[in-house]
Amino acid sequence: MEQPAWSYDPGLSEPSATPAAARTLVIDLEGALLRSELLMEALFSSPGRMLARFGAGGRPGMAALTEILARAEIDYAHLPYDSDVMNRALAARARGEKIYLVAGRFAGHAAAIAAHLGFDGVVTPADLAAGSLPFDRASIERIENRDVRKASLKTSLKIWAKALRVYQYAKNTLVFVPALTAHQMSLSALGDALLAFLAFSACASGAYLMNDLLDLAADRQHPTKRHRALAAGDLPISSALSAIPALWSFAVAASLCISPLFLGVLGVYLATTIAYSLVLKRKMLVDIVTLAGLYTLRIVAGAVGVGVVLSEWLLIFSLFVFTSLALIKRFSELSMRESAGLADPSNRDYRVTDLQIIAAMAAASAMNAVTVFSLYVSSSAVTPLYSRPWMLWLLTPLLLYWFGRALMMAHRREMPDDPILYAFRDGPSRIAVAAMICIMLAAI
Repeated sequence: MEQPAWSYDPGLSEPSATPAAARTLVIDLEGALLRSELLMEALFSSPGRMLARFGAGGRPGMAALTEILARAEIDYAHLPYDSDVMNRALAARARGEKIYLVAGRFAGHAAAIAAHLGFDGVVTPADLAAGSLPFDRASIERIENRDVRKASLKTSLKIWAKALRVYQYAKNTLVFVPALTAHQMSLSALGDALLAFLAFSACASGAYLMNDLLDLAADRQHPTKRHRALAAGDLPISSALSAIPALWSFAVAASLCISPLFLGVLGVYLATTIAYSLVLKRKMLVDIVTLAGLYTLRIVAGAVGVGVVLSEWLLIFSLFVFTSLALIKRFSELSMRESAGLADPSNRDYRVTDLQIIAAMAAASAMNAVTVFSLYVSSSAVTPLYSRPWMLWLLTPLLLYWFGRALMMAHRREMPDDPILYAFRDGPSRIAVAAMICIMLAAI
């Protein structure tokens, strides 16, 4: 029998007064030991493969689906087990007690989990009710669903904020850029931009949940992504499935309040995001171009929402900026794996040995962005918008500084995996951005 893949913290349990050999610990698999739903774990262990098997089975219906899910390849070693329950089980094992799981469905998966954890077997709720057990019924100590402490409202809100990645909403402030650069600062324009921000935020949160569902197995083997709400079992998979259509429905309603054209742009964003989650993120460099396009699409949406003509200078500048940031993001992920001694990522078409070329491409894109900005300042396009266009030249050294700092921090392994969020959190970056804003205001 495979040895348990967990360790015991003796400080979390107290010894029982009952003789060890006389007792048996019985644990409900779902709701107590497993911080997730076994049905959903089977479904999202490999969603594409599950759907392919279901389509090729020729026997549609719940029975056929249940049979397919029963044969799903679940990574039992990385499932989100409850640490308190695990410690109680190990304390019981240390006292010589037997341990059984209670599972009413997917007996094969339950038995495999019991074997992986070194438990003695599996019983069903019907066995418990009928008393047909391989141990003395009077000696049972049971850990049921209601014995597991439920999260408070405050904790639940924090979990949802984490799952929806509210901190990522900073990226959606890009929808304000067209109004600011076109100097359209009326209340009506800012109101439309705010509504566009809310629409993109809801749409993005639904996409994040979908992406996390599809990446459950990979995230649980990642040093940091395993702490995500779904991967850690903090948020039920079924709750995420219910939230996705609700978020997207809100995004559609908010978009219709702006214009049908804005809804079309948001639809392109959502379709591209879904394609990215399903296929494109596994294609080398295609994922970089897609990420850069998604960032730029936020600016396009902002222009559509406010009703201003999008400058081709802003569009080209944005493409180079976001290409560089996407490459820095990928560099940070790969360098983290290199530092941790991990293998090449299974859900990305990159290797750790690609770090040097990715860094070179990131630097080249950043310098191209600065060059495009310098050409813009030299052009006649700035004259109608700025009374003191010469002051915009002061932005060039600041851009060089910020891109250089971002590249250096990534090279030193001090950059989080998202450089845009890094700009909001890093002190020198905030000072540089604030200086840029002041210079632009002074140039008007």
